[in-house]
Amino acid sequence: MIQRKIQSEIEKKLFRGKIIILTGARQVGKTTLIKNIANQFENNSIYLNCDEADVRIQLTEATSTILKNIVGGKKLILIDEAQRVKNIGLTLKLFADELPEKQVIATGSSALELSNEVNEPLTGRKYEFQLYPFSFSELKENFGYLDVNRLLEERIIFGMYPEIVLKSDEKKSLLKNLASSYLFKDILNYQGIRKPEILEKLLTALALQIGSQVSYNELSNMLKINKDTITKYIDLLEKAYVIFRLPPFSRNLRSELSKMRKIYFYDTGIRNALISNFNLLEIRQDTGALWENFLISERIKNNSLNDSDIRTYFWRTQQQQEIDFIEEYDERIFAYEFKWNPNSRKIIPKTFANNYPSAKTQIIDKENFNDFLSG
Repeated sequence: MIQRKIQSEIEKKLFRGKIIILTGARQVGKTTLIKNIANQFENNSIYLNCDEADVRIQLTEATSTILKNIVGGKKLILIDEAQRVKNIGLTLKLFADELPEKQVIATGSSALELSNEVNEPLTGRKYEFQLYPFSFSELKENFGYLDVNRLLEERIIFGMYPEIVLKSDEKKSLLKNLASSYLFKDILNYQGIRKPEILEKLLTALALQIGSQVSYNELSNMLKINKDTITKYIDLLEKAYVIFRLPPFSRNLRSELSKMRKIYFYDTGIRNALISNFNLLEIRQDTGALWENFLISERIKNNSLNDSDIRTYFWRTQQQQEIDFIEEYDERIFAYEFKWNPNSRKIIPKTFANNYPSAKTQIIDKENFNDFLSG
């Protein structure tokens, strides 16, 4: 059992009179996590799986009396895949208002439906957490520095999904299955979307463009898909925790780009499965972009786990000067350039250094990345 860092943060919020909402992509370990929390309550918890029809029926438009009958004397109530229950927000509000002595933890495999359902009814009544695939720091704490570093390349290529990490002998088949329609089931079921071929084309295009600026117009022309559809699908993919967007950093220079975005995958294994490329880094053409995606994704996981109020960007000018990753917090700027090979030449552009003289800059490579992923 790999201990998840977020578990202790969730446990700090138990029995404070609010509903706990835990979201994350499918197969990142939400069910395992909440059951692990429940183990501390022995026979004083109840697990409700909303994939089961009778559970959904009981929780749909339930009264406080029905809820009391369902949970009985149990203190901890786990509602898994809560987004499958119609009007789940109102049901959770009833729990918060009528059974404040109980603690409800509700999970959802995306922010698509669950957030829409609970935001208004649970205003001021909830704590929200996001669960990602394993983080590098979690693996390091469980397996040790040396073992995890030996497997760095494998983690970059095959990713951090729990099943992939724990069943390495089946990693290719498991990853291909995960990267198929299963991971995107919520998207395909959302608002009547029934065109998986469009989603597949878009994902493949995005997978081939990691580390590059993404133009929705170019994607529209290349894929022969309406730009509005491109915009909608990218938004859905982000809410399903498959991809995330990185905006440009723009403050002083007229030449700084201010509109384009970069798009990365939360998991590089999913990205590689989409393009069917599991080659070793030494023979790949995309090693630099893959390393960049891996580091940024891991850093974002750490920032989320630490509940850090950090804004993240990339920087580029019209003259093609660029910096891979920028963090801004407490009115301070931290700029990072990523290079897989520590012997490769990489410098911070003078234009950036001159215009942001107070910014702290650093080159991150495979020999010094540990501190970056522990920060």
